Amino acid sequence: MNIPKGKNIYFASDNHLGAPNKKMSLPREKKFVNWLDNVKQDAAAIFLLGDLFDFWFEYKTVVPKGFTRTLGKLAEISDAGIPIYYFVGNHDLWMNGYFEEELNIPVYHKPKTFTFNNKTFLIGHGDGLGPGDKGYKRMKKVFTNPFCKWLFRWLHPDLGVKLAQYLSVENKLISGEEDAKFLGEDNEWLVQYCKRKEAQKHHDFYVFGHRHLPLEINLNETSKYINLGDWINYYTYGVFDGETFKLHTF
Repeated sequence: MNIPKGKNIYFASDNHLGAPNKKMSLPREKKFVNWLDNVKQDAAAIFLLGDLFDFWFEYKTVVPKGFTRTLGKLAEISDAGIPIYYFVGNHDLWMNGYFEEELNIPVYHKPKTFTFNNKTFLIGHGDGLGPGDKGYKRMKKVFTNPFCKWLFRWLHPDLGVKLAQYLSVENKLISGEEDAKFLGEDNEWLVQYCKRKEAQKHHDFYVFGHRHLPLEINLNETSKYINLGDWINYYTYGVFDGETFKLHTF
């Protein structure tokens, strides 16, 4: 993708809409929609790197109630011809066609490489990558198992959604999240993952979410790891103008 002069690519992650409840989440949702309204003016593309919702599961004919402002704004932007790309997070693993069919937004379940103006990016949510985090990795295999998803669909949505929302907030093993404190490069699993990837193949930028911390770490002289932070405490987002990548606060 070539970025036209005066255009930018925008990145955001970890909104967790619906947490800890809909009433407390609503001001954050309105702020995010306001951000979408602002960036659409000069966006060449928008990347959403997962956990937009604190819980999302697509039954055959049902999706979770709510988030009308966000979904409507995404539809508006997509219909205007601005491409939006979505990477599932650990709280919205169970996407299965709704965004593609209703919003024309492609959904990715694994990190993917993109090239913008001759700059290469490896982009993803970030959960379960790198060494460690074995408890969550085992749990993720259960969550993504087709038979387990089939069993969950047999729960009535009123029961299934309520149960999943409770576990999403209360069970840190299921959420796969640690306290949002920088652990040092040697203990940050995503940093170690990016260093290993960089040793195999060069990327100019590694852009992830999941850690809920805005981070910019040089992996070497020509490669950088960036974590987008979140829309709970930091309200940070990334901007690539064709040459440089910067984190901003909204």
